[in-house]
Amino acid sequence: MNKLLIAGATALISSNVLANCPAITGQDAGGKYPHIFERAEYEAKQSCTLTFAENPAIQSLNDRIAGNPDLMPLAKRLPSEPLILAPYNKIGMYGGTLNGISKATESGTSDLLSVRHVNLVRFSDDLATIVPNVAKSWQWNDTFTVLKVNLRKGHKWSDGQDFNAHDIAFWYNNLLMDTNVIKKPKDRFLSAGKPVKVEVLNDTTVQFTMNESTPGFLDNFAQDYAQPFQPKHLLAQFHPELTKGADKKAQALGFDNGYALINFYYGQSDWKDVPTPLLKDKAATERLVKAGLTAIAPSLESYLVVEESLEGRRLVANPYFFQVDTAGNQLPYINEISEVFIGDEDIQTAKLIAGEVDYKAQAVNLPQAPVLLENKEQGAYELALRPTIAQTTIAFNLTDKNIEKRAVFNNINFRRAMSVAMNRDQINEIAYFGLGKPTQYTGFDADTTPFISNELKNSWIQYDPKMAAKLLDKAGVIDQNNDGLRDLSSGKNFELNIQYATQGTPTELVEIIANNWTQVGIKTTIKEVTSDEYRNSQTANDLSVLSWVMGRPLATLASNVETLLPPYGSFFDLRTGMLWAQHRDTKGTEGVKPPATVAKMKKMTDEFVTLQAGSDASNKLGAKIAQQVVDDLYILGTVKAVSPVYRSLSLGNFEIPKTSSYEFYRMYPYLATQWYLGANGMSQN
Repeated sequence: MNKLLIAGATALISSNVLANCPAITGQDAGGKYPHIFERAEYEAKQSCTLTFAENPAIQSLNDRIAGNPDLMPLAKRLPSEPLILAPYNKIGMYGGTLNGISKATESGTSDLLSVRHVNLVRFSDDLATIVPNVAKSWQWNDTFTVLKVNLRKGHKWSDGQDFNAHDIAFWYNNLLMDTNVIKKPKDRFLSAGKPVKVEVLNDTTVQFTMNESTPGFLDNFAQDYAQPFQPKHLLAQFHPELTKGADKKAQALGFDNGYALINFYYGQSDWKDVPTPLLKDKAATERLVKAGLTAIAPSLESYLVVEESLEGRRLVANPYFFQVDTAGNQLPYINEISEVFIGDEDIQTAKLIAGEVDYKAQAVNLPQAPVLLENKEQGAYELALRPTIAQTTIAFNLTDKNIEKRAVFNNINFRRAMSVAMNRDQINEIAYFGLGKPTQYTGFDADTTPFISNELKNSWIQYDPKMAAKLLDKAGVIDQNNDGLRDLSSGKNFELNIQYATQGTPTELVEIIANNWTQVGIKTTIKEVTSDEYRNSQTANDLSVLSWVMGRPLATLASNVETLLPPYGSFFDLRTGMLWAQHRDTKGTEGVKPPATVAKMKKMTDEFVTLQAGSDASNKLGAKIAQQVVDDLYILGTVKAVSPVYRSLSLGNFEIPKTSSYEFYRMYPYLATQWYLGANGMSQN
């Protein structure tokens, strides 16, 4: 960063420190919640009136947001009720570029998505307390069937248009519940399997009315990647059910109809990392901008995509972002994010060693840690080893296209055999340097969930090849031609291939498992693929063996139980039983009917989401659910360990996360908008 720019920005911020309100930092600032205040709360507590300052580069950053209107004055860009952040360590400096790495579009991108992400609420950095964010406050009724959410007065979208309760109702009623936009809404956005009633009470109040007690409905948004608001002012004008002539208006811009234009912006998914219009069709975005629209959909996030290609993307600070620090400086401090796509783990490691990255945790596997620790001084970075919530798991395709294999995979003796055939102690020593602990998959995070017993954690994890052999015999998988390898009942060779991506599975782990299984007579090979290849093959029901990280804390499972039911997660998780899920979704007209244990689990999870997490009733039922997970062994645990978190020493106000995990949406609880560059005297462009 230009030294004069740093000096000017520092002087600007320093002068603001001397304004009417004190620039308080640290978690003991004395607010209702750690590190955050509402404006009225802060001004009353400090007997002061906040004055506001902006990034000196904000005009030039806005100019790079294709189609964004001329910039309003700061007083009109900020809400009258901004969220006030007390930075972790100090008031930061404006400027610079945060450098990051992802695998590819929609692959390994959660690190940087979590940096810019916003939602109605979030988990505080204690990973237990739900705190305000986009929402200012909320109220439940006594039965957890009616939720009122209060928004901030004067909050604006990134194009300067008003954000209000209508944008939330539009998202739910006209996008999520419209099959022309979303084919099937996720269960976590329903209540008792049916749509929630979402209505606008006034511009800053939206009300959700449930079909049954759903105490975790709001908490779901504290860790969810989906955002429960979309820009109605942009999309509604092309929605055929809301606007007369919507199709013709869209056709004039080169789209087949209004829904095609909506999907061009929205992506037919709540996952916000699908390619933006900038990558989809440059000519189409030029037509949109010429018509007075923005090239990408307006956002509430802290950063907006301004360039995108198959090699990476560039983002700039949102000029209308709703957060300020305790000195009144609009956040974020850092001007830009540069995200490059590198699928090769060795190249990624080389860039980390060279200090070319500012923050990275996702897909930094523990086997990379020794070389990273060895070079941290020359690269001017630090590496912390943090506990994980999820662990790498293994599963078999319970609705495999090969009917013979499917029958074997559905035999509990086979699944138990393959579990005790894995040498988890060896996996721990080689793949995790002895820093982990062999643990069975229980659905819930085994280390932080109070009702997960040692018996459950240790079930079927002993390394016992002799027991595995007996169980395989019981399953009817025997060696019929005396070649030392077991065969299918038809006499055909029974071979397995583990296709895996290093984003979810260390190579060393699958090498050991493949060797273990081959030793008990199940010939197993491995093949490394990209994350996209793995996920697409898994979803197409083309894989026989599945491997990805799985396991979630009680706080998130209490509001979203999708990982407990077929297909046991979303596109981004480990998935098995795809045809079971199809049978459920089509009410039995397609797919394969699942066994009775799945119906039993569905009944338990339906009740579980009606209970308050941590209550005696919730814990009692949760223990039964975990027991069922272990009894079924549809997913096998391996080793629960630690994972590296990398950050440049130049990155200030960085809090090492309590866990290295996707389950709380990575850095989202840790207020990344207050990060700044130049913490150790270094600066970066």
